[in-house]
Amino acid sequence: MYPWDKVEPEKDSTLRMIHECMKRGHRTVVATPAGLTMRRSVTNVFGKVLSVEGKFPTTSQSLYKKVKVKEKMLPLAGFDVIFMRANPPIDSLMLNFLDSVKEDVFILNDIQGLREANNKLYTASLDEDAHDFIPITHVSKNKEYLKRVIKESADDKMILKPLDGMGGSGVIVVEKSATQNINSLLDFYISPGKDGVSNYVILQEYIEGADQGDVRVLMLNGEPIGAMKRVPAADDHRSNVSAGGSVKKHTLSKEEKTLCKTIGARLVQDGLYFVGLDIINGKLIEVNVCSPGGIVNINRLNKTKLQAKVIDFCENVVKFKSAADKRRHELKQTVQNA
Repeated sequence: MYPWDKVEPEKDSTLRMIHECMKRGHRTVVATPAGLTMRRSVTNVFGKVLSVEGKFPTTSQSLYKKVKVKEKMLPLAGFDVIFMRANPPIDSLMLNFLDSVKEDVFILNDIQGLREANNKLYTASLDEDAHDFIPITHVSKNKEYLKRVIKESADDKMILKPLDGMGGSGVIVVEKSATQNINSLLDFYISPGKDGVSNYVILQEYIEGADQGDVRVLMLNGEPIGAMKRVPAADDHRSNVSAGGSVKKHTLSKEEKTLCKTIGARLVQDGLYFVGLDIINGKLIEVNVCSPGGIVNINRLNKTKLQAKVIDFCENVVKFKSAADKRRHELKQTVQNA
């Protein structure tokens, strides 16, 4: 995950899951990608082992204040579950480390799934049935091509954003009439970073109703478990809470339920068990697979505990795997004793 001292206790979804794990008595360790280490060909991690003395805190906020941390290097294959909660963009070297333990540990979300879906190109790979729910999208780092796309668009507005952004960062509305602004904006977005490589840019059709906000849906094992409406601040087009948006209770429409059902099986097939969908007016804008948030607000609005559902799911996966391993061992023993 991101560094422990960067956690915002009042609104952190990861902290809610940590609290639920510890409440159930699970040994819980937090670490950053930088803590991954190879020792004698075994993948380890330098992490913080979390513990609480005395009465267990009833809230995540009080847990964060009271928890004791002990630095320790531990083998990743010794864990039952690894939660992938690092913010995008994804660290490809981190995934290479985790490849070595993917057969031993249940990873949420799956390594290959993260490779395929950690940027905004993933929706283009969805099945034909899902394409009715996906806005027209263009991705390129060719400035002249992108300018032509804007010029040829039948609509006056389009959405411009970086390929690897998060939390609404860098998402803007461009207007066809603002030619000079478009030129300089594309220069800024495409210009090479510290590595000297130019950046890809997304141009997406503007969905009517976007100024009224979007819907965040949390999906678990291919099914929606909670949703909320995110409303932009008066002076901003972005509805992300991190960008100043507010939230209100939301019940999924028939169209939104159909969207979830249409892509749910594909998400599970790709090992993307816990994701956040961003939907505007029935269109799937993004699939968030790295560290989807929303648990805190959805819980508050609906008086629920989504983190309990997530940990229930993980525990069930581990129980099933343990039972299968035990059965396999028994069958092998029968053969050995023949």
